[in-house]
Amino acid sequence: MIIPFTGPSDGTGPLTWGQLAIWDAIERTAPDDHYFNFGRVLEVPGERTPDEAAAALAALLGTHDSLRTRLDLTGDHPRQRLAAGGELPVLLSTEDPGKLLAQLSATRFDYGGEWPLRVALVTDGPRVTHIVLVFCHLAADGLGADVAVRDLRMLLLRGAATTGRPPAPSPLDLAHWQAGPEGRRVARRAAALWESVPHQVMFDRRTAPADPADPADPAGPAGPADGPRVWRAQLSSPALGLAARAVAARHHTSTSTVLLTATAALVGAATGQDRCVVLPIVHNRFRKDTARMVSMVSQEGVFVLDGADRGLDTLVRAAGSATLRAYRSAFHDPLDRLRGDWVQPLCCFNDQRFAEPGPAPCTPEDIRAALPATTLSWPLSQDRLNCRFCVHIGGDLEVSVTADTDHLPRPQMERFLRDLEFLLAVEAGA
Repeated sequence: MIIPFTGPSDGTGPLTWGQLAIWDAIERTAPDDHYFNFGRVLEVPGERTPDEAAAALAALLGTHDSLRTRLDLTGDHPRQRLAAGGELPVLLSTEDPGKLLAQLSATRFDYGGEWPLRVALVTDGPRVTHIVLVFCHLAADGLGADVAVRDLRMLLLRGAATTGRPPAPSPLDLAHWQAGPEGRRVARRAAALWESVPHQVMFDRRTAPADPADPADPAGPAGPADGPRVWRAQLSSPALGLAARAVAARHHTSTSTVLLTATAALVGAATGQDRCVVLPIVHNRFRKDTARMVSMVSQEGVFVLDGADRGLDTLVRAAGSATLRAYRSAFHDPLDRLRGDWVQPLCCFNDQRFAEPGPAPCTPEDIRAALPATTLSWPLSQDRLNCRFCVHIGGDLEVSVTADTDHLPRPQMERFLRDLEFLLAVEAGA
């Protein structure tokens, strides 16, 4: 099915900070950059035909400029190119939505020639039961995709995506603001937070394993990789979820802060450094102008805690101010990394949960009873990744480590996840 669409504007311009950050990651990961594709499945409300679903999708692309934006790769630096209209190919299928999601996510996007959205309509006779959406990460982050799905649902129900609210700025609008005086002031404040981290917490490039994406890195690899260089170990642990909620309740904080702090403590212990430094992925939607954007807004912040050996209880108490500094540092110009001398920690942290479970007391007995349900799997392997080591939080509760096994072999990946579960269970009293 081919869906024609039009929008109110077109134009070209520089990439936003979020687009620059993910483009750097994509280039470092290619040709395995399908790693960054992600999707959503919308259960279609009511009885909708393929033509009605197509009309809602056309309106969605007309509403959100990022979904009509591709890259101009003809010059020395990529630029974003917004189109006023075009045609979107859509797959009609009776397959399982989850299977279609995996199928549409499995290949890299053509960033200059392909629209940054892939769609399948799942049909049952004359009606559409589900719409499968796969996003290019240049066009949306997780929260931006959620905005798009909510708007699509409203278009299916009411024929309109908004209720009188002013439209969110487009990526072109945001890029121009970031290049202007106010944007540069924000960037300088963020850069100062990065540059204030002392150099001794940097991952020592003279003795560290080589960065495969950096030909200037003089160090040699730690040892032979285990098959494909990049693997993901995933721990599904109800006990870890209970323990994180219990620790969060005791400290009146979020489970995300607890998990970030515990991750930093383990990284500090593994590297033998007193200062714990982790790069959390921050959604950057604290501002009114970015809250409802369908765009790539999230970026890395820098999270720093001193005294890795002080114990998790003490570290969680100190994490509040460190988390706020990390949030403030995340809305930054990635090109400032080239201009300045920024910290380069070993580990990234990405809490990808759509809704975070709140703090909740839990007895040690309940946590111990849940431990036998823990499972570990290896759901992903590939040859390249843009970083050495990243912790992802998802589901209820799934924690994964994705790593280059030249730097973190598979047994150490599993050990890290088991230690995280043990650390939080002990802290919760189990």
